[in-house]
Amino acid sequence: MTQTADQPPADLDGSALRELAAAELMAARDRTTLLTSSVDEADLVKQHSPLMSPLVWDLAHIANQEELWLLRGVGGRDPIHPEIDPLYDAFEHPRAERPSLPLLTPAEARRYGSEVRGRVLDLIERARFPDPGPGGFGARRDDAALTAAGFAFGMVAQHEVQHDETMLATHQLRSGPASLSAPRPGPAPADAAALPAEVHVPGGPFTMGTSAEPWALDNERPAHPVDVPGFWLDTTPVTNAAYAAFIADGGYDDPRLWTEDGWAHRQRAELTAPLFWSWEGAWTRLSFGLREPLVPDEPVLHVCWYEADAYARWAGRRLPSEAEWEKAARWDPASGRSRRYPWGDQEWTPERANLGQRHLRPAPAGSYPDGAAPCGARQLVGDVWEWTSSDFLPYPGFAAWPYKEYSEVFFGSAYKVLRGGAFGVSPVACRGTFRNWDYPVRRQIFAGFRTARSAAEPAAVAV
Repeated sequence: MTQTADQPPADLDGSALRELAAAELMAARDRTTLLTSSVDEADLVKQHSPLMSPLVWDLAHIANQEELWLLRGVGGRDPIHPEIDPLYDAFEHPRAERPSLPLLTPAEARRYGSEVRGRVLDLIERARFPDPGPGGFGARRDDAALTAAGFAFGMVAQHEVQHDETMLATHQLRSGPASLSAPRPGPAPADAAALPAEVHVPGGPFTMGTSAEPWALDNERPAHPVDVPGFWLDTTPVTNAAYAAFIADGGYDDPRLWTEDGWAHRQRAELTAPLFWSWEGAWTRLSFGLREPLVPDEPVLHVCWYEADAYARWAGRRLPSEAEWEKAARWDPASGRSRRYPWGDQEWTPERANLGQRHLRPAPAGSYPDGAAPCGARQLVGDVWEWTSSDFLPYPGFAAWPYKEYSEVFFGSAYKVLRGGAFGVSPVACRGTFRNWDYPVRRQIFAGFRTARSAAEPAAVAV
């Protein structure tokens, strides 16, 4: 019989859970420290874009959420600074108004974060992490599970690295000299030029979402069967060179390629190229304070959903649905089940995907053959977030947990789903079921895309 249920990772006992929680929290803090120590105090308190918070707000918000969920929620401790809770409530204060709040200074925010983290590490040592019991690590979803499966610790680690990614986007938006550095990815592997333009994903059912992934968030749950007709998917994300061809062919000037809302936005925002591109006799791109020639074989970055959709129409194709994307990334026809990652159930390694801010850019298209999905598609995890055609909606049987503000308040047609994770995403917050979402006009995020076509549709002529 074909096995279609998603599979949990190997069970972890209480001691291993304790070590995992501490390690992920410490790794997240190392990255937070890098992002906030590489600029001076003036940069920390400045709002570099109305779309983003001052870096110092993120710094204290991370500590405040850690105190709320771990020290108060799990540990039952008294508040350290209850008077600042409203200042760092993301729903109470939109980003545009945060610079006007009486925020903690950088020194105060660092002291607060250090105090919270010290108490959290003590809590981890003292907290009881019972063995998972029936269903495995992460199967329970109740108040006791916040400690029993280490979920609260995993949730807080994911929360911090998600803000690290947001702070990385702020670094990209800030003006002035470069403040971050990292080695460039290696060249594309030798076989990249010979890869087919697209891969085929056969039709049929697969298990979408998860009920077993330990630290999966509520919008990833529950696992449920989805029947996806056969389709073709780009082997790699769309590259800068391919996107430049779309521009050269008048893609931004042809309303037939754009949705009605997309064309209105293109005109209103005066879009003519991806964010950070500039024409100087040839295309250049601003990357973390450095203006450089555009790298043709890198996946395109900083395009909004409307731009991605228009490109797909120009290419005679379309954006994949969220279900198509996940089936391509997870479904293993040999076993008939859904994997945790495109490469299998094993944890991430640097050979499998470009994650964790190891580089400050995507790797060339066709990289990471060790991370390829069974269908042959590469870079489905890492490098760039990938826009899909789908609205952000709950799965059948969705239950908000542990709080409705994480996902439920965002469901609807206003947001489009992105999948896969970019180079700035930490491995703890990236898996085959992870869902990201944003407004279709957003371009400051590290987003690109790949295109698809239905199996019955003819292939477009190569451009």
